[in-house]
Amino acid sequence: MTHRDFATRAIDHPVRGAPATGDVVPPIHLSTAFEMDDPGAPGQGYKYSRFGNPTRDTLEATLAGLEGADHALALSSGMAAISTVCFSTLSPGDHVVAFESLFGGTKALFDDLLAPMDVDVSYVDATDPSNVAAAATADTELVWAESPTNPLLRLCDIEAIAAIADEYDARFAVDNTFNTPYVQRPLELGADVVVYSTTKFLNGHSDATGGAVVTDHETWMEHARFVGAKAFGAVMAPFDCYLVQRGLKTLPLRMDQHQANAQAVAEFLADHSEIEHVYYPGLESHPQHDLANEQMDGYGGVVSFEVAGDAAVAKAFLEELDVFNLAVSLGGVESLVEHTASMSAGNLSAEEREWAGISESLVRAPIGVEDVDDLLDDLATALEKL
Repeated sequence: MTHRDFATRAIDHPVRGAPATGDVVPPIHLSTAFEMDDPGAPGQGYKYSRFGNPTRDTLEATLAGLEGADHALALSSGMAAISTVCFSTLSPGDHVVAFESLFGGTKALFDDLLAPMDVDVSYVDATDPSNVAAAATADTELVWAESPTNPLLRLCDIEAIAAIADEYDARFAVDNTFNTPYVQRPLELGADVVVYSTTKFLNGHSDATGGAVVTDHETWMEHARFVGAKAFGAVMAPFDCYLVQRGLKTLPLRMDQHQANAQAVAEFLADHSEIEHVYYPGLESHPQHDLANEQMDGYGGVVSFEVAGDAAVAKAFLEELDVFNLAVSLGGVESLVEHTASMSAGNLSAEEREWAGISESLVRAPIGVEDVDDLLDDLATALEKL
């Protein structure tokens, strides 16, 4: 088949079981059970929706195609996807090397569930691949990274770390939620597994919770499908699959606008006297700007920054915003903003936040697709009131 561009595949990737009615939009199959031709013989390959569902198959085929991969598994949340990878890979006595900058839910999984199971986790500054190599041992079975990280948007050299993981015969998983396959494709850079919270940019409309695991490793994916779908039962519901499938059709358009707006916002904030620091890979001041140019097709749609002052000043600034919505999460068409220390990182102690580099004045702003002038005016007006 002729190779098709990303935008075309997002809309018209071949899917399994196209209906005889010729639906342009794949239908939602809500049935939890499917009629069999004979006892033990599924009529169309489906038996029970936890084991397989046509709507979920459609989404999984599209996700795999966008990643350039052979297999995808759609699950009920990003944490379900992360848990599935871990419990499909690790056993007691195994070792994990993890980027020290991690989503709080991932770190809680490592510390509160895996550690009591005798899984040892070493946290390293993975912005320097040599730290990953120094931490790896003969027992290392999993290397875990986010790139960019949440909320400081630090990057790791995926290709270099993949080579290190290969030396130790360890599986290398990358949480690519902030970038999506439109911006970065870790499998092409040597990663073994890519994980997403589809709740974010992939769906893009803040109305469907979900996660996904994508890989080229068939045998491992068969085990992951058993763990995530059959054992955990953490499959994505058919209606949510439909919503994510619908969101993917506009992913390239949305990401282009997210990124253009984010670049403008980052540049505006970087020049403002009331802002102490801006974290965004698209700025030349970002310490890994060159790496971003090497392994990413853009810079993502999230900007983080530190307001001059303490937590009270940062919160006062947020309360003055009108176009930006004060809310956790990210990746929808609307611009959001949060005081990270008291919102998404509010469950961490002051010491843990300090260790993670989360200051009391840090603000995370997932940038939406609104008119960029409205976003800049909203920021300028709120900053003036400080």
